[in-house]
Amino acid sequence: MVRLKQVITTICLIWFACFVAQGQSRQERFEAIEKQKSAYITKQLKLTPAEAQRFFPLYNQYTKEIMDVKSQKNKRAADAGNSPRSNNFRGGQDIIEYDAKEVEIKKKYRGKFAEVLDQTRASQFFAIEQEFIKLLYKELDSRNRND
Repeated sequence: MVRLKQVITTICLIWFACFVAQGQSRQERFEAIEKQKSAYITKQLKLTPAEAQRFFPLYNQYTKEIMDVKSQKNKRAADAGNSPRSNNFRGGQDIIEYDAKEVEIKKKYRGKFAEVLDQTRASQFFAIEQEFIKLLYKELDSRNRND
């Protein structure tokens, strides 16, 4: 009986260690992608060092706000999918409200970015961000085909 408890405890500890290690590697991958994204944005917007120093704190705030709204949206979508009333109008309306929040955040930060950059480059930021996301998807697709 004691031997069985030791085996079960060992298996649980190994499983937990693997789970934690996997989470750390995701965080490391996320940080590496964010560094690449920052470099891509810097290059595409042709940021000077002074502009980059003022721009990236705003960018980090923008990213946090967008991620918060997307997280809330995904949670709401998951909750609606588990609800027997998931096809009702109110559920769809809530999702659209999250999209509207994202647009409002983008409008707000376009103005803040324009204070650091000019209006043209502030508007270009959003297209550049989408280009980077497309590049990530292409890279992922390429890796999946090679595996």
